[in-house]
Amino acid sequence: MHPYILGFHEPGAKNPALTGGKGANLAALSAMPGISVPAGFCITTAVYREITTHNLAFNTLLAQLETLKITDRDAIRDISANIRAAITATPLPSTLVTAMAEQLHLFKENQAFAVRSSATAEDLPHASFAGQQDSYLDITGLASLLRHVSKCMASLYTERAVIYRMQQGFDHRKVQLSVVIQQMVPAEAAGMLFTADPVTGHRKISSIDAGLGLGAALVAGMVNADHYKVSEGSIIEKKTGNGQVLTDLQALQLAELGHAIEQHFGGPQDIEWCLAGNAFYIVQSRPITTLFPLPAVPDNAYHVYVSVGHQQMMTDAMKPLGLSVFQHTAGRTMYNAGGRLFVDIAPDLAIPEKRTVLVDVLGKADPLFKDALHTLLERNHFPSPPETPAGSSAPAFHTLNDYDPSVVQELIQKNQASVQKLQEDIQTQSGAALIDFILDDIAHMRKILWDPQNFGVVMTSMNAAFWINDKMQEWLGEKNAADTLVQSAPYNITAEMGLALMGVADVIRPYPEIIAFLQQATAENFPGGLVNFNGGQQVLDAIRDFLHKYGMRCAGEIDITKTRWQEKPVTLVPVILNNIKTFAPHAAQQKFEQGLQEALEKERSLRERLLQLPDGAEKARETTRMIRLLRNLAGYREYPKYGNVARYFIYKQALLREAQQLVQLQVLQEATDIYYLTLEELRDVLDTHSVDNTLIATRKNEVLQFEKLTPPRIMTSDGEIITGAYRREHLPAGAMAGLAVSSGIVEGRARVIVNMEQADLAPGDILVTTFTDPSWTPLFVSIKGLVTEVGGLMTHGAVIAREYGLPAVVGVENATKLIRDGQRIRVNGTDGYVALLSKAP
Repeated sequence: MHPYILGFHEPGAKNPALTGGKGANLAALSAMPGISVPAGFCITTAVYREITTHNLAFNTLLAQLETLKITDRDAIRDISANIRAAITATPLPSTLVTAMAEQLHLFKENQAFAVRSSATAEDLPHASFAGQQDSYLDITGLASLLRHVSKCMASLYTERAVIYRMQQGFDHRKVQLSVVIQQMVPAEAAGMLFTADPVTGHRKISSIDAGLGLGAALVAGMVNADHYKVSEGSIIEKKTGNGQVLTDLQALQLAELGHAIEQHFGGPQDIEWCLAGNAFYIVQSRPITTLFPLPAVPDNAYHVYVSVGHQQMMTDAMKPLGLSVFQHTAGRTMYNAGGRLFVDIAPDLAIPEKRTVLVDVLGKADPLFKDALHTLLERNHFPSPPETPAGSSAPAFHTLNDYDPSVVQELIQKNQASVQKLQEDIQTQSGAALIDFILDDIAHMRKILWDPQNFGVVMTSMNAAFWINDKMQEWLGEKNAADTLVQSAPYNITAEMGLALMGVADVIRPYPEIIAFLQQATAENFPGGLVNFNGGQQVLDAIRDFLHKYGMRCAGEIDITKTRWQEKPVTLVPVILNNIKTFAPHAAQQKFEQGLQEALEKERSLRERLLQLPDGAEKARETTRMIRLLRNLAGYREYPKYGNVARYFIYKQALLREAQQLVQLQVLQEATDIYYLTLEELRDVLDTHSVDNTLIATRKNEVLQFEKLTPPRIMTSDGEIITGAYRREHLPAGAMAGLAVSSGIVEGRARVIVNMEQADLAPGDILVTTFTDPSWTPLFVSIKGLVTEVGGLMTHGAVIAREYGLPAVVGVENATKLIRDGQRIRVNGTDGYVALLSKAP
């Protein structure tokens, strides 16, 4: 084996550390029966190391590059150009020149070659690096080939490649480059084959683009391609230009080759091919990195997966421990895919009665779910649900029990007592027994959640709101009346949290020195550094009181591994400063009283108008009953999750204590390594004092990749992502449709914020973000409108927006991309849309 050159069939050619991702894949393809690959060989990464390891100019420039941030685009461009120049100016090893000359004797005279870059960080399952380095076609002669080998190696430092590595978190020094030298074939046609539909994700549909000639123009997007879709041996879609590039039989043959390659590599592939002399040649195959992963279910049945994160208002990727705890908490089986959880609803869709209820419930929460499900059901995978007769009345409402208002206090006290007992009992647990204790407590938590009284109170308040909204629109023509009626409802633990942080601002406001300190506060000096200032102890006590009650909360709190406010109090500082800037003293109580008065006035107005109707007294009486249920019980809607999150933090503290001991015993490298294990795996580690560090490292890398993916609302076991749409007419031109969850119309400056710690709000701003769980509530007190990409009618952000009287529209697809920070917008929380009033600043 030559240290600098490897033929595709030689030992070691399949090793990406020697031949890069492209070269290794070509070597694997060359060994497959029935697959034709143009002849060629690889210049190994040893050559790249030879010309860079002791290259003073290269290493000096690389050290400068490593100091830059991704935003330093001008410096990146200049230094990258200088690095490329340093590489191309370095002579290639003489032994390589000799070996190359010997290789060329194996081909016909004046043979043309493709010279293609093949980086070690390339064609990976999670990052393709497609198009980041350079390739050259139709190169002939030894001197030209050597020159283009140098150019390929230098292209590891194109500006686009450097930025891509920075985005993907790859160390420049750990990436090396091989070069593939491959015989050109006289292609009659060429193109790309995706063995899974790259748009919908459908794993049983192959997508083929084909153009005449070499296909370089096709890949560059310079010509229109013929397009074929193949599924299970049939062409299901075909779009051609001037004449058909591939015959139907050829398209089917190509799809079959793709299926064999996919089977070999173990996943969907992005394949480059060419057609010469009626034979297909494969010139590249790499994983499709944009597909959302599928749950690992060991059967071939048809499944329909619904996103849990879209219902929980938390679509970020979760770490394995977070997934494990939440799966145990859930009342039904949840499947992990891409660091998110999904529920399989196929069994429910197969039963007409369950299907009707499911579509109705999901549709009430989020119309995009409902529309996607109707799209799916129309394909006859399941029997059609019965149609609702035209002109029928609103659906019947269940669970409208006349609970005594005191039931809410009783449920809260029972939950608090349970959490307190857990806090005491867990102190005596350790080792593997701690995991068993936590699993037992999670089972107890599930009993609390599904206790008939607990569940009944929550459902009664929700159904009372649905009843009021439907009946008031039917009887009075008024939309979303419940939105105002629910303002300042008692016992709403999440709404109270936002007001409580306004109270902390009241304590701080008289002390200018503390305000100045907060503007520079860090995780290291906050809150402890407060004691150095006049009034500091008083402020510290106020913050500690707040954290005692709410410190277990944080963004993405359903993931136990997320950093809690108690663990990083400085997270709250921007919100506190906003409150000081925005509000006068005692504004929290005034805000609560204002909401209460608006709710009472709405109740009075509705009653007066109802009494004017036929059977008005009966309508008013029943409406008053529903308003009582709504106001007495709606606040409790937020408490069960608060109780769950309190338990999660107690579990976390106990688990980290055990993890610290494992670090001291040198079982774990760091305590947070436990985040990458399930509860059951952690039990084994605590029992055996042995851990698979390779597994932890693999999962850390997976989480980094999962964080870059956008989870779908609904997908099937075929991998198809089913998207929904808002079927509404008469929206203003250019308006973005969403779900109206809190009535009112407001205009203001959009603040696009994806991280609560970066919040910088001014009075009258409208918050635009991906999702809002309860931890975002402290920001709600200082905004006048809300827009989110994810959400439903009864998710936490919607509930609190109504509580505070904020016009809100949720489920606005790509809102954080389509709306620019600082742009003036209108939020119509009554009809459910967002309008852009100004151009992006």
